[in-house]
Amino acid sequence: MIPLYRILTLIFYPLIILIIFLRKLLNKEDAIRYKEKIFSKDFNVVKKKYKKLIWFHVASIGELKSILPLIEKLNKEKENLQFLVTTVTLSSATLSKEEFKKYDNVFHRFFPVDVEFLIKKFLLLWNPSIIFLVDSEIWPNLVLNAKKNKIPIAIINARITQKTFDRWKLVPVTSKKIFNCFDLCLTANKETFFHLQKLGAKNIFNPGNLKLIGKIDTSKITNPSENILKKNRFWLAISTHLTEEALCLESHVLLKQKFKDLITIIAPRHIERIKQIELICKKRNLSTQILNENETILENKEVVLINSFGVLPKFLKFSKSVFIGKSTIKKLEKEGGQSPIDAAKLGCRIYHGQYVYNFEEIYDLLKKHKISFTINSADELAQNIEKDLISFTKDNNKFTNLMYKLEQDTLENTMNKINSFLFNENK
Repeated sequence: MIPLYRILTLIFYPLIILIIFLRKLLNKEDAIRYKEKIFSKDFNVVKKKYKKLIWFHVASIGELKSILPLIEKLNKEKENLQFLVTTVTLSSATLSKEEFKKYDNVFHRFFPVDVEFLIKKFLLLWNPSIIFLVDSEIWPNLVLNAKKNKIPIAIINARITQKTFDRWKLVPVTSKKIFNCFDLCLTANKETFFHLQKLGAKNIFNPGNLKLIGKIDTSKITNPSENILKKNRFWLAISTHLTEEALCLESHVLLKQKFKDLITIIAPRHIERIKQIELICKKRNLSTQILNENETILENKEVVLINSFGVLPKFLKFSKSVFIGKSTIKKLEKEGGQSPIDAAKLGCRIYHGQYVYNFEEIYDLLKKHKISFTINSADELAQNIEKDLISFTKDNNKFTNLMYKLEQDTLENTMNKINSFLFNENK
């Protein structure tokens, strides 16, 4: 299978170049740096002599945020290190520019297409001392060539779903060859731990989910509607999918019988559905506002629909209750659930449906500490939120303290394994 993969990636390489170029024209790629993905002459290598180069590869923003505390800790505690961080998406490159400007030894590049001659050239020019792949970023040519060049390679915060595991099982010889290359495997959950064992990996540990350790600086979170949020009772529904807005609106109608000043704020997962959701609200005779970026919530609005990306922390910071979607839809049973981590860190009591497969262990952990709760109907959701809204005060110390402890435990467990791997330290 490996020879076939290499032949196919080489054959499709010209097509990939064309696709990336078209994406650049559509402003989906960096206007200049897109070439880093497809041409070795544009790898733009920066190497400092006598320093160990640690390469982290992540896909996008979520994975990038999860490794920032690791880089910060390694930089503080160790000398003579430099870091290469590769990502795939334009948004992650933008975040990298902001996050890494405080360092002179951390470099961001786009990950080259996994065509063997490109990967070989990338490894030759950058010559990393150690490679960390994050989450599910397993690229055969990279893994096998790293092993061939005797570069230690690890996968951290590894996440292999049942669906992905079943695919790897279709090619048992190939999967064993690839997964046996990893010198260290740190998993995000127990399910992945057992999957990696069956796939032939070694040195597998489960220190916790790295996404628990991402920092949120609440002092930098501001909201132009802060005054309105503080003087009105409100609750939040986020990452909602089709049919879930109707459930939330039904809960809103029930809650309005108790709280006349109630505002329900809905942030759909796909904002292109915003007009459709507005129509549902109007059919229920609910006063509705589509809230665009930097706009303020108007007086006497019952339902507010968020029509922009990246603003959820601005509302989670002030909310006592949040419903997280993609969790009530039966057909999404094996892919349901959105991350509850930011909501928990910002002190929200979390409600969700029964289908949270993607983040099952985290939800179980939060449920154990009475931060998250499963609801099965609009009436049940309304009853729970009613208890939260009786008081205007948001007392989130219990939640934030617990999340801080989980964050520190996960960071310590992960760093112990990474230090042992990097520096042969046994802690």
